[in-house]
Amino acid sequence: MSTTESKWRRLTFPLAASLTLGLAPFSPEPHIVGKLRWLAGGGTGMEFPDYFDVLLHGLPWVWLIVVFVQTITKKEAAKNH
Repeated sequence: MSTTESKWRRLTFPLAASLTLGLAPFSPEPHIVGKLRWLAGGGTGMEFPDYFDVLLHGLPWVWLIVVFVQTITKKEAAKNH
């Protein structure tokens, strides 16, 4: 396995978590989408469980973004050396 391939393999678990927990339940729309729309509309009526839902369903996406940025920056740093 090449070094580049192993770096990108780090994205497998965060991507799987984002596509499952990050989007569940899927019908009628992904849960995180509804919560983000609610927040964008001012979040009127949101209570603690609603904010906890945003945290629960949003963390896999934050994790994916962090790992992706780390993978990209390590790849660019390796090119410069």
